[in-house]
Amino acid sequence: MNNSTQTLNPFDKLLDLTCFTPLGLLSLLVLAILPMVPPFNQEYLIRWLISAAFIASMAIAFDFTAGLINIVNFGYCAIMGLGAYTSAILVERLGLSPWLGMLAGGLAAAGMGLMIGMITLRLRGIFAACLAWFFGLALMGLATKLVWLTRGPMGMRVDRLFDTPSNVPFYYLLLAMMVIIYITCKWVTRTHMGVAFMAIGQNMEAARTSGIDPVFYRVSNFVLSCAIGGVLGGFYAHYYGILTPDIMHTSKTVEVLAVAYIGGRGSLWGGAAIAFPFIFAMELIRSSLSDLPGINLVLYGLLLIMVMIYYPGGFAQFFNTYFRQTGNKMASYLFNGVAADTK
Repeated sequence: MNNSTQTLNPFDKLLDLTCFTPLGLLSLLVLAILPMVPPFNQEYLIRWLISAAFIASMAIAFDFTAGLINIVNFGYCAIMGLGAYTSAILVERLGLSPWLGMLAGGLAAAGMGLMIGMITLRLRGIFAACLAWFFGLALMGLATKLVWLTRGPMGMRVDRLFDTPSNVPFYYLLLAMMVIIYITCKWVTRTHMGVAFMAIGQNMEAARTSGIDPVFYRVSNFVLSCAIGGVLGGFYAHYYGILTPDIMHTSKTVEVLAVAYIGGRGSLWGGAAIAFPFIFAMELIRSSLSDLPGINLVLYGLLLIMVMIYYPGGFAQFFNTYFRQTGNKMASYLFNGVAADTK
């Protein structure tokens, strides 16, 4: 942490500790009060908010791997599904608390991430991505075929976290989880391990020459990302109350990938920021064009192409170009936070 933070006022210390800018904190406050404001207090719109917060949380964890160590985990939602099924089975078969089930889902996903990482992350680029994808397909196949354990395509009923028809408690829980995931990932990037991640992502040979063990740090990053996905999978199971292998499909990972890349690969916050308007727009399109199934995936592809051509850094690059680089001191503080005055 910067030594200049010793002289910061309590609010700026809070911003520095949580890795938020004043604008980011204001945006979080808006998200917190949205369910109380018409028309967002309607249950179907709160469900959309939950979907957006879920994708935002997944995008942060996905970007932690794709953006920092430059490995695209195409099996990410399959690992999330492993966490979901682990939590559901432990709760339904052994009577475990759903809260402990979510943690167990995170541990199971971390263990699977360790196994996959030890095998795939000795490879590079597309080879590691493809192997992770194959593992994801294998997990989905197991969830489909092990009907005696998962009930396969018939669906497995799961106890919900809150015994209420309202979606509001689920939204606030997920919003808190999203903030914790973001802060955790940002804290890691401030450590020597985070520096090693970024060095490996930029130039692995140069990092190796500097004494960094690429396999160790890549696997460590992969395991943490998978653990977060597993916990989120547990939330998914105990929110929707039913599980089918479809949640492990590659198309679900593509949705997370699209949000992370459009938000800005390597920024962590970009995917979370873009997820809410993006998911709302996609839900409106899907509900209006219900006779065109899969139209959302086509739009993801088109948006990704446009982003790669015009703004490879995504929304984060756009934001930095047009908002952060301002001569106004107050605006600079709003967009950049503590860093504007301490660096």
